[in-house]
Amino acid sequence: MVAHLSMTKFSSMNLIQYSAKDALSHDFPNIVSPVIRNKRLWGTVRSLESLQPYANPRNSYPVPNENTNGFIFAKIFGGFEKIRSSICDLVTISRLLNATLVIPEIQESTRSKQISYKFKSFSYLYDEEQFIASLKNDVNIVRSLPEHLKAARRSNEFPIFKPKNSASPNFYIKEILPNLKKAKVVGLIITEGGCLQSILPPSMSEFQRLRCRVAFHALQFRSEIQTLGRQMVERLRAWGQPFLSYHPGLVRDTLAYHGCAELFQDVHTELIQYRRAQMIRQGIISDKLNVDSHLHRENGSCPLIPEEVGLLLRAMGYPSKTIIYLAGSQTFGGQRLLIPLRAMFANLVDRTSLCSKTELSDLVGPETPLPSDIFQLPRPKSESELKEEWNRAGPRPRPLPPPPERRIYPHEKEGWYGWITETDKEPNPSPRDLKMQAHRLLWDALDYIISVEADAFFPGFNNDGSGWPDFSGLVMGQRLYERASSRTYRPDRKTIAALFDITRDNMYHPKHDWTLSVKEHLNKSLSEEGLIRQSLLSKPNSFLSHPLSECSCRISSLEITKQTEGKDGRVLYGDEHECPKWMQSAEAVGVQNDDIESAEDDNDVVEQQERNGPDFTTNLTSMIDHDEEWDPND
Repeated sequence: MVAHLSMTKFSSMNLIQYSAKDALSHDFPNIVSPVIRNKRLWGTVRSLESLQPYANPRNSYPVPNENTNGFIFAKIFGGFEKIRSSICDLVTISRLLNATLVIPEIQESTRSKQISYKFKSFSYLYDEEQFIASLKNDVNIVRSLPEHLKAARRSNEFPIFKPKNSASPNFYIKEILPNLKKAKVVGLIITEGGCLQSILPPSMSEFQRLRCRVAFHALQFRSEIQTLGRQMVERLRAWGQPFLSYHPGLVRDTLAYHGCAELFQDVHTELIQYRRAQMIRQGIISDKLNVDSHLHRENGSCPLIPEEVGLLLRAMGYPSKTIIYLAGSQTFGGQRLLIPLRAMFANLVDRTSLCSKTELSDLVGPETPLPSDIFQLPRPKSESELKEEWNRAGPRPRPLPPPPERRIYPHEKEGWYGWITETDKEPNPSPRDLKMQAHRLLWDALDYIISVEADAFFPGFNNDGSGWPDFSGLVMGQRLYERASSRTYRPDRKTIAALFDITRDNMYHPKHDWTLSVKEHLNKSLSEEGLIRQSLLSKPNSFLSHPLSECSCRISSLEITKQTEGKDGRVLYGDEHECPKWMQSAEAVGVQNDDIESAEDDNDVVEQQERNGPDFTTNLTSMIDHDEEWDPND
C-alpha cells in the first residue's frame, strides 16, 4: 500500500485525451508495405459488375422552350434527405408542366435561422451555378421571380398548393397546370420529402432518368463542402486500409413513428413518446400511443442498435482494427449507445475526429454570435435593502419561509432535451437550436460524400415504410447508380431480429452455425437477392433509393441475367437496356485491367506469405478464414 501511494504521489503521468487519429496511427504505423485486402470483406460483387450508370435521354428529348407556361416557386421543409428528394421532384414537375423553375427555398437554411450572410437558402448547401448549367437542356431555371411578380408574391396573390409525396402526374396536369397558365405563377409547399409519386408509368421513363440526372449530376454541394469532404476521404485512405461507413438512422421522428420507445431508457423513452403523441394529434399516425416496441422490432420496424451492427460485422469477419466511419449529423441516444460498438471496433471515427474545429467553423462561415446562456448569481443586496426587507416582514415570531426551488443549471441539462426535466410541454426551438438545425445540413453533406466513397456501407435503418426518404436509402441509391458492384449491405431487419433472438444469451460468444447464418444472409443482401428485395420495399417510397432499371444499362459481353417480376407485373430486376458500344469497349478495357491487378495482388500476397514463412501464413489464415469469437466447443 505504501509503495502504491508513493508511486501515485510522485508519478508525473497525466491523463491523455483519446484521439482517433492517434489510435489509427498506432494500429497502422507502416503504410508503405503492400496492403493485404481481404476480397471476401472488401471485394466487389462480381455478379453486378455488368450494371453501368446511364441516365442520358434515350428517345426524342427536345430542349425546353423559352416561352413557358409560367413560374413555379417552392418552399421545402425538412432535413437533408427530404430536401434532396424534393428538389429532384420539382425539376421533374417543371419539365412535365413546361414551367420555369425558381431556385427553391430551403427553410432549414434561411436567414431567419441565423446562418452566415455569405449564403442564401439554396447556396448554403448546393452549387447554384452547377445546378442551372447542368439542367439547361432539361428545364429553364432562374434564381428569382421577375421584379414585376415579386410584389404580388409577397401579398399572396398567386395560388399555393401543398402536394403530397404520392401525387400523380395527372394531379399536376389537371389541377396545377390550369392555374399555372392562368396566374403565370404557382407556389408549392413541400413537407413530406417529395411531391411526385416514386414509380411512374413506363411511358414516363425519361422523367425518371431526369430525376437521376438531377440527383447524381446536377445537385453538387458547394465547393467548400466538396473540398473538405474529399480531404476527409483522403485522410481515411491515408492509413492504407479500406474503411466502412455506417449510418445508424436513429432519428427521433422515425423512432416515434414506428413506436420504438421501449428500446431506449430513461429520458429518451419519454421524448419518443412525446413526439409520437404529437404525430397522433397531427394525424400522421393512426395507431395508438403505447405499443409493444419489441414486437415492432421483431417485425423489422425498428432500427438495428449499434451494438447489434458491431456483432454482425464481427460475425462477417471484420477485424477489430477495421476503420468505421460513423455517418449522421445526430444519433438519438447519444454516445452511450455507441459504447459497445466502440469497444468492438476502436477505430470508430466521425467528422469531429477527422476535421479540426477551425475547418468545421470555416465551412459554416461567419455568423452573428448568439448571446450566451450563462447563469449569473443575483446581485447581493445592500445593508439598507436588507433592513427595509426586515421591517416589511411583519410581526415576530414567524415561521421560516420554505426553501426556494433548486435551479437546474445549463450544465446539468443533457443537450437539447433538457426541457423534459422542467416542464411537460416541449418549448419552441431557440435561436441556437435553429442554427444547429442548419449546421446539420452541412454535417449530413460531409457524411454523404464519405458514405458514397466508402469501400463498404452498412445501413442501420432504411426501408422503414414511413414513406419519407431516408439518408441510408439515398446513399445506397447513389452507390447503386455509380457502381452497382460496390459493397453495399442491404440487411433484412426482420431476419436479423430472429437471428439475435436465437443467441440473445450468448451474443458475444455465438455458435458457429449462427455465424454462418449471418454471413449467408449478409452476403445474399449484397447481390441480386438484395436488389430485388430493395426494389420491392424501397422503390415504391423513394425512386432515388433504387434507380434501376431506368438509369442503368448492362454490358452485353457478360453473362445474361434473367428478368424477375413482382406480383403486380412490375419488373424488379434484369430489364436494363444494353449499354452503348462506346461504354462497352471502355468497360471491357477496365475489366481486363481489374483482372490483371487482382492477379497481381494475389501473386503479391503469395510472395509475401512465402517470405514471411509458415507462422505468418497461419496467422493470416486464422484472421481471414475464421471468426474471432468462435465457441471453443464447436
